[in-house]
Amino acid sequence: MSDSNMPVFGRRRAETMDLMTTVPLPVAPVNMGPVSTNPSASRTAQDRSTAAIVAAAANAAAVNTRADIAELRALCLAKMDATAVASLQPERLLIEVERLISDLATERRVQMNGREQRQLATELVDDMLGLGPLEPLLLDESINDIMVNGPEKCFVERGGKLVQVPVRFRDWQHLTNICQRIAASVGRRVDEASPMVDARLKDGSRVNIILPPLSLDGPAISIRKFSKKPIDFEKLIGYGTLTPPIARILEIAARCRLNIIVSGGTGSGKTTMMNAMSRFIDPAERVVTVEDAAELQLQQPHVVRLETRPASLEGKGEVNARDLVKNALRMRPDRIIIGEVRGAEAFDMLQAMNTGHDGSMSTIHANNTRDALARIENMVQMSSMGLSPKAIRTQVVAAVNLIVQVERQRDGGRRVTQVTEIAGIEGETQLLNDIFKFEVTGETATGRLTGRYEVSRIRSTFSERLQYFGLERAWAHALEDINS
Repeated sequence: MSDSNMPVFGRRRAETMDLMTTVPLPVAPVNMGPVSTNPSASRTAQDRSTAAIVAAAANAAAVNTRADIAELRALCLAKMDATAVASLQPERLLIEVERLISDLATERRVQMNGREQRQLATELVDDMLGLGPLEPLLLDESINDIMVNGPEKCFVERGGKLVQVPVRFRDWQHLTNICQRIAASVGRRVDEASPMVDARLKDGSRVNIILPPLSLDGPAISIRKFSKKPIDFEKLIGYGTLTPPIARILEIAARCRLNIIVSGGTGSGKTTMMNAMSRFIDPAERVVTVEDAAELQLQQPHVVRLETRPASLEGKGEVNARDLVKNALRMRPDRIIIGEVRGAEAFDMLQAMNTGHDGSMSTIHANNTRDALARIENMVQMSSMGLSPKAIRTQVVAAVNLIVQVERQRDGGRRVTQVTEIAGIEGETQLLNDIFKFEVTGETATGRLTGRYEVSRIRSTFSERLQYFGLERAWAHALEDINS
């Protein structure tokens, strides 16, 4: 059989054997002292040199194989009709792409087994219809967060712990194309002129994208996934986030239309907690939600969802959270739920809570409940209303009833660590009552933290509201059961 007719991989193997037989093997390293006269040492040196040559040849073959696959990918994409691709179901498209790859591999004399052809076909379909290499991660329900730091580094969060996964993009452009597809799906754009964007995926997952030159190591994507199944208190109890008595306390708070702020750090489960609490809102109530990127999963039938809009490239058309909160007040809501308070909209949130929209909720980034109040005060000052600190604190005390603190602790678990009542104001100091607070007492052999809740016996300032809804006794029994 002539060299010209030899299969590609067969020709490479022959070249490798020629290389191994023609390259002389060094007897001893240069400038490393006298040559050993030990025959076994000589054989060891020869074995190492032979292994190095074989490894180099294998690496060269692997590079050529990757080049062949890249060529197949390019040819396959060139032969596809965009209109036909759009009209096919993903399952049917996968079959057609796999058949095309098989034909092209045969034509180009590239050796690929069925598994490799299937893998390449899946990658191409994911690139055309989905988010490329991220698709398997999005389908994995054990993953909560996906973080892409350039084309070669990808991390996920499982069980509260960050781990790196072997997910790679071909190059910066491949990753940039995925970023632009995400932004375009919600009517936004991301490029060098507008290198940052917040968006959401079809399943409701929240996405943040930042491109070079702001991101120095390539495009960066942060995806906060949300369970396709609504999370309720029963599931949170199973996860160890709270106990049944604490779930009962939070349920009563939601049913009694208390104004609640859920506070915590990034990834602590604030939105998940608010979603779970919102399940106890009366279905007859009209609820208006305001979010930067829609991610709340309310189950009530009468929900109006509002989402902010960034400015265009000309700097026009922006609709921020404050604009939406102001508009929500004109929509006859029973409750207003703000996905996250970040700025001047905090003032409008307090106005809503103070003007008959009891039962409103929001989340805020803070390390503890007192810090949450300080952050609200600072954000109200951003509204440029010229209010004094005492006036702001008085409004906060009148508006907010409870602050629920959630925390992602060092064992990876997310827990309700504190529930604090805003009890009043004395001078310029806000009075807080920790209804209960989690205290760590140790950890198990597996590293799981253990602890107990310290419960306050002070009578709540909203006890009259508990009486009005007929839930005062249930509240007292739940407090008694917390550490029983």
